[in-house]
Amino acid sequence: MKNILLATIGASPQVLTETLYAIHQSGKPFPHEVFVITTLSAKPLLMNGLFRDGHLQALKDEYQLPEFCFDESHIWLIEDDEGNQVNDAKSIEDQSHMADFITKALFRLTSNPDIALHTSLAGGRKTMAFYTGYAMSLLGREQDTLSHVFVDDDYEFVRDFWFPTKTAKWVTGKNGQGEVDISKAQVTLAEIPFVRMRHSIDQSLLTSMENLSFSQTVALLNAGQNQTLSVKVNPKAKTLETLGVEMKLTAKELAFYLWLYQKGDAGLLVDRYFEDDSAHSLGFLSQFASMSQDPRVFDSFGITPEDMKENTLTNLKGMERAFLQPVCSMINAKLKKELPMAIAEKLSIRSLSEPLGQKYRVAFCGQSTQVELQLITSN
Repeated sequence: MKNILLATIGASPQVLTETLYAIHQSGKPFPHEVFVITTLSAKPLLMNGLFRDGHLQALKDEYQLPEFCFDESHIWLIEDDEGNQVNDAKSIEDQSHMADFITKALFRLTSNPDIALHTSLAGGRKTMAFYTGYAMSLLGREQDTLSHVFVDDDYEFVRDFWFPTKTAKWVTGKNGQGEVDISKAQVTLAEIPFVRMRHSIDQSLLTSMENLSFSQTVALLNAGQNQTLSVKVNPKAKTLETLGVEMKLTAKELAFYLWLYQKGDAGLLVDRYFEDDSAHSLGFLSQFASMSQDPRVFDSFGITPEDMKENTLTNLKGMERAFLQPVCSMINAKLKKELPMAIAEKLSIRSLSEPLGQKYRVAFCGQSTQVELQLITSN
């Protein structure tokens, strides 16, 4: 069986040499191959410290480590949906891409029965460690292990500490204060027990995980535990949440969704006279005004926020198809991106052909499926 080490690394590449040192000292199976997951901004730190400055080779030489495969091709940079490399996972979108990337990487590695995977979550952001641990719980097998590495407090964040040397070596201490002898450092490998859920997950879901986002996987797992689909809408935060997945909508999108939902199974009939009827515009804007005063939206209907407040609606225009259709498309696209297809379909806006025109309605309003929509109001 091939032993592989997968490590998440952030701005402290020393975590990798510390982990390799600790594995070797512990007597646990040493990896035949090493892979690292990191960001574009952290890669130079990794390359410079391990290869250019020779700290990885120094560790190999001093402790006569077994040979293992690790070079630049083994450094996996987190990517978004379009294959663009994430510079530094600080934004909400980048966090989502990071979760997807880690889950899919672990899926690939754990799909090979001839691999024993040792995953280290010692490096990188806290969310990176969380996603790694969660993915291991979903996908980990009996032969797989999860670990963290600890260093004495005096040596933590010491720039020139990469592993304990066999002989005395003094370097500048933490925060540039004093000196420490790195040969005295204690590095501890802590194996982390984790619940292995792989055999409890439906095989069809397990197989589909390679093509699902992290949020879609979470939603599918949660869906299996609920007969009634609960949907929480928070107008103030402009979010729609279901099955543990929270989606951010614009005020325009959420107002439209709620306005259409309130029409129930009857929905919105777009016939030849639709754009002449300003009642639709008034209904939507009444909902929108409770969330936002964005003048651009009001302007598209021929009025201002002040006109709405003062009920001066002489210039109010009807709702145009050019407004309606893109809003529906954007809402549906966000649902499909974050949720499993079957769940997204239940919550999506449907367009149905009728003799007099096109009818739009929220899908679950016309179904017997148990869906509960709860409006979150704040004081």
